[in-house]
Amino acid sequence: MDTIPQNNWWVYLLECKDDSLYCGITNNLEKRLKQHNGEIKGGAKYTRSHLPCKLVYKEKSASRSEALQREAAIKKMSKDEKQALIR
Repeated sequence: MDTIPQNNWWVYLLECKDDSLYCGITNNLEKRLKQHNGEIKGGAKYTRSHLPCKLVYKEKSASRSEALQREAAIKKMSKDEKQALIR
């Protein structure tokens, strides 16, 4: 049986068609991007109405807990701060 390593977590930013940014976490980035773009079932309600979305930033985290904390910090940033992070 295959198991997903618990230290394989990512914090990511997507840029949507209206130039808005969406932040999330996952332990399977490729699958999550397909979900967000409606290629497979799942994805956030927000991104479903802002298609297409493209990955503009990703950051590896050591654990789910660390990823959640980093996601919360990024969500508190202004859009300008998020764009600086992307650059």
